[in-house]
Amino acid sequence: MARLSLSKSSLSRETRQLRTYQRFLPSLDLKRRQLIAERAKARRALEQTRRSLAETVATVAETLPMLANENVDLEGIMRVTGVELTEQNVLGARLPVLAGVQLEAARYAYLGRPHWVDRVVEHLHVTLELRVAEQVQLRRAALLDQAVQKITQRVNLFDKVLIPRARENIRRIRIYLADHERAAVVRAKIAKRKRAAEAAA
Repeated sequence: MARLSLSKSSLSRETRQLRTYQRFLPSLDLKRRQLIAERAKARRALEQTRRSLAETVATVAETLPMLANENVDLEGIMRVTGVELTEQNVLGARLPVLAGVQLEAARYAYLGRPHWVDRVVEHLHVTLELRVAEQVQLRRAALLDQAVQKITQRVNLFDKVLIPRARENIRRIRIYLADHERAAVVRAKIAKRKRAAEAAA
């Protein structure tokens, strides 16, 4: 850190900086609180997707016990062929938004497989969409975590470092200038007394 200059211009500069820091701190803190709210919303959406996924898996386990039949080959019956993402700017954080999921069911002979395979394909469709949504929401939550951490560091820098340092510098400069001024007054009085004593002699 550069050595503090104890002068009136330095006092003026430190005072200007303090005002700037104090002006920016509330907006930074507001942004931090808004990002925390967005992060909470993203986490709720992720939890909802996970609940939906668990419900779908439970429904499949309950309504399609025939999936345990290993003689029916379901490998590759449904696959993700594309994921369409857009970007959303939330308070400076660029977050992915799921715009669509393209899925493709493998061709199979309707009479060559049991009738319940159609229901498996429907449930797989829902499950794969939810899995992709979960991955995107995980990414959103992680990016919002990073954004909250970054803005919190900035708020702490202003609140716990820059503002206290500027206040301390202002205090030191004012003490120095006040001491310097008093010393100048004392010197002037001493000089005045000397002149008066010389004039009288």
